[in-house]
Amino acid sequence: MSNIITWVVCATIGFWCPESDPIVQLPNGKIRGVNHGNYLSFESIPYAEPPIGKNRFEASKLYSGKWSGIRDATKPSVICVQWDQFYNKEDRTHGDEDCLLINVYTPSLSSEKPYNVLINIHGGSFMYGNAIEDKIDLLMKNRQLVIVKMNYRLGVMGFLSTADEVITGNFGLKDQLLALEWTKANIAAFNGNPDKMTVIGESAGSASVHFQMLNKRFEKLATSAMSFSGTALSDWGIDGHANEKAIAVAKYLNCPTESSSSIKKCLQSKDAADIVRTAKEFQKNNVGNYNPAIIFSPVVEPKTAKDTFITEKPEIIIRNGKSAEVPWLASFMKDDGVYPCSEYMQKDSNGVEVIEQLNERWTELAPIDLCLNNVVEKSELPAYTTKLKQKYMGDKRFSAENYFLLQKLCTDIVFENGVKMAWDLHTRYTKSPVYGYMYDNPPPSGLGNVIANRSDVNFGTAHDSDSSLIFNTESGIAAFPENQQKMSSNFVGMIENFCLTGKLQFGSCKFVKNSSKAKGFMAMHITKNSCQSVNADQLP
Repeated sequence: MSNIITWVVCATIGFWCPESDPIVQLPNGKIRGVNHGNYLSFESIPYAEPPIGKNRFEASKLYSGKWSGIRDATKPSVICVQWDQFYNKEDRTHGDEDCLLINVYTPSLSSEKPYNVLINIHGGSFMYGNAIEDKIDLLMKNRQLVIVKMNYRLGVMGFLSTADEVITGNFGLKDQLLALEWTKANIAAFNGNPDKMTVIGESAGSASVHFQMLNKRFEKLATSAMSFSGTALSDWGIDGHANEKAIAVAKYLNCPTESSSSIKKCLQSKDAADIVRTAKEFQKNNVGNYNPAIIFSPVVEPKTAKDTFITEKPEIIIRNGKSAEVPWLASFMKDDGVYPCSEYMQKDSNGVEVIEQLNERWTELAPIDLCLNNVVEKSELPAYTTKLKQKYMGDKRFSAENYFLLQKLCTDIVFENGVKMAWDLHTRYTKSPVYGYMYDNPPPSGLGNVIANRSDVNFGTAHDSDSSLIFNTESGIAAFPENQQKMSSNFVGMIENFCLTGKLQFGSCKFVKNSSKAKGFMAMHITKNSCQSVNADQLP
């Protein structure tokens, strides 16, 4: 009763009454958070048993520990051990293996009605990233939502698979699922509504959202979903060479490889950082610094394995009507292919762009860097990559002058084709509404400038161009031109409205609700000065 009285008094006088020492009771014990003025944070909450020792390369299990007194939830969570392409050190390995933590941010513990919940799954090529890097300031500004972010296992620790029942793979996806289940069970303690939860993600986080939707359990956990640049149908979505990579990792660490069991037993005894560090072995013969950007991905698990997440290919799951029935938005950037292909605009020690090397190594590098080897038979790759080059490049050489032809190829192959396929399949084989957009509004600089390490090229509306306007701070957005600030406001409003009302609108533009009865898929085309729904086939 006192909480209700406090809320009424505060609402009456028009101010938010701060909760100076926020404490939440969980089944495991009490936790203390931080009051940030317009929201409360509770960070570093364990949701799963530590994935160490015998729990390494196993499905995550709900955290069962209990603590006496009040647990400190005031410090940002550690990051999962990872090989981070943006970690600016010679050794890109950092983080901790004991990392399965969740963060919760709430406007108040004492409002009259519970808040709808927004759950964010971070991106990072299934290889890097963490629960604290996506800033929530803009999404918390209006104090309408509870926001949840989680860590999950990455790279070799999260997605290694021997393609059998021994190391089944998909541990990162299983972590995400457990975090969603934890949120469903515990979010009411933070004044969140467990019956109104929206899950969103960008890049690998975007594909992760789609993977979660391919599991029927998702229907009981979320009411809607949003995927920004990535789906389970992307060529990098399902790893077609998981066992080969597992054997390679074992050999790099001098482990026996005569059986999957011997690989698992040996790897469980190794230092986690040493296992993660093997990523550099998969990248050492490439050009530039990063590719292949994705080394380990989700896999189709054997149906006879324990604790499986996905046992059929994503396309088959959708066609057979086995995916979750929730409203879903999926999108892509006009120039998404900046990631990973802007790497080719780096310059070597002689000042020559490394894209020149593709003229001699295209059939060697394209299958790896674009994950074509996941979807094309090895014997067919030379002919396939040659036709691909002819389609986009014609008879032109790979060069800095012709780079944007390559970037279009990368956009289509790595991102756009997978999103459009998902639009089509979900519209045809599911009953829930499907929405989509393409964003076309180049910022002054973006991810391509960071990857290529140059400021003299505008790479267009690059990968991350929309999410950088969502997961940012007010001071960060203020540095953008006025039209970008307006875009930021529209994107944040779009997400809030979808979470609160189930309706999708960008500024004054309403999204078309696509269904199986629709003729052609209608997507929102968002540009610097306009937004309008067009047939997906008419997108530039």
